Amino acid sequence: MTRNSRTPPRLVRWALAVVAVLIPCVVYGVTTASADLSLGPHEATYAVTTNGLITADLGPLGRLELDSPLPARLGVLITVKEIPDDLTAIDTAQTLDALSGDLNAYLQFFSGPRETIDRVAHALLMDAVHRTVYAFALVAVLGIGGYVVVGRDRRRELAAIVAPRTWQLAAGLVIVTVVAAVSAGSGRLVEPTDPAEPASPVFAGTALEGARITGRLAGVVDTFGTQLTQAYQANTEFYEVADVNLRAAWNARSLMETLAAVEPPEAPTPAVSAGSEADASATPGLTPTPAAQLVTVLVVSDLHCNTGMTPLIRTIAQRSGARIVLNAGDTTVNGTALESFCVNSFASAVPKGATMVVADGNHDSSTTSAQERAAGVRVLGGDVIEVAGMRILGDHDALETRLGEGSTEARDETIPEQADRLARTACEAEDGIDLLLVHRPAAGAAGLDSGCVPVQISGHMHARTGPVPAGGGVLYVSGSTAGAKSGELTVGPLHGVAQMTLLRFDPEQRRFLDWQLIEVKPSGTATVGDRQPFPEPAAEAPPAEEAGPEETGAD
Repeated sequence: MTRNSRTPPRLVRWALAVVAVLIPCVVYGVTTASADLSLGPHEATYAVTTNGLITADLGPLGRLELDSPLPARLGVLITVKEIPDDLTAIDTAQTLDALSGDLNAYLQFFSGPRETIDRVAHALLMDAVHRTVYAFALVAVLGIGGYVVVGRDRRRELAAIVAPRTWQLAAGLVIVTVVAAVSAGSGRLVEPTDPAEPASPVFAGTALEGARITGRLAGVVDTFGTQLTQAYQANTEFYEVADVNLRAAWNARSLMETLAAVEPPEAPTPAVSAGSEADASATPGLTPTPAAQLVTVLVVSDLHCNTGMTPLIRTIAQRSGARIVLNAGDTTVNGTALESFCVNSFASAVPKGATMVVADGNHDSSTTSAQERAAGVRVLGGDVIEVAGMRILGDHDALETRLGEGSTEARDETIPEQADRLARTACEAEDGIDLLLVHRPAAGAAGLDSGCVPVQISGHMHARTGPVPAGGGVLYVSGSTAGAKSGELTVGPLHGVAQMTLLRFDPEQRRFLDWQLIEVKPSGTATVGDRQPFPEPAAEAPPAEEAGPEETGAD
């Protein structure tokens, strides 16, 4: 067959055929992508649309609409579940009362929405990729099947007819399939609000500025929205100021340490200033380890979904150069799937190259553990792991506590039985362990008494103890990083003092050298304490009742 001058080469025709099929498949994948995730305290379905709006459909309550920042008039329809139909039968005040139990969860969500937004974007992107691949694979299978069925002679006849019209056919195929794909996305659309509908003034100055609200939700927002946004703004402003104060406190402490390193005191001290080349607290007879080779560890605990603290944790982790973030548990409030935004928020505070290690608490769950693993967190499960040269043993709490339901055993094991099991594991570890990380102090008591646990770090008490010699090791109980007082959770501005602790670990000598307490107070002020030498284990184990703090009133 003689090739017409308008007929592109065979290779070009095949390339055009692939592109002509791939483009509509991509459009189809993007415009039909969806994901089942959460929105604050509710389950929700996110679906890509093509109307240029971000729409939250709250069923009988109405809708919230916001112009989409996405290109090509792409938008997202969020269908919020768990909104009962009977809310249409009650008045505005009762509607608010019915939803008020979720206020704290919404406040936590809006304190750190970036993690949820990123998770939604990632889920929609992955679904779009999967749909694109499936669509392309289906077209390819059908095309190959047709290619084989037609036969060689018939293919030559068709090629003689089609080849001169390659450009027109390719363009037409793309146009038709793109329109069909866009129509598939448009099938999800809800009738948009009248463009003349004024935006709610309640959201002025917030991320929802310009949003339009319909239905009964509009009455709720107009009546009570100012109070809620004021609470949100007060929460945001508190943690922004607290973070500024924390940075200033860190800078002041760093300056003092730098000056101390330049002009050291006449008499030697057991602790060494930041920036020095060696640590004076090294074991006598051993060569001091250079400060650059020490591993900085940040300890947090009992966060209870107070995502307002995420920027402050990030500040200390970055400024200190922490390579390990130890989380002593109770990351969430109730261990539900909807609290994934809490897990993702705190995981996002870990600097690149660092690792968070967690011993889940009684307010967490197996669902929480799965969320943490998905976020890149190392979840302790009764075995020894090694991170940055530190050998860490730990496990999630033996009890699970649910609000309004009390505590039950998470598995067929009591707290003393768990403590004995962890003590045996520590003593049987071939190379020993450097740290036992558990949520409640009692879970590590047997390990300290055994002499096989050099250091135990825990939380649960919402009050700091130590570091202090206990048993054959050293006990440290972290206070709540959420500022939660004993027996209570926290959301919004701090109710109590939030605490974080920095430790320095020598991987050569396999010992902790010093510790440093960081506190953020309910006033928003922050302090960064001096580095203090880490204590040595007691020469003799104290009686069992003195080995750790009482757990009365702990949460």
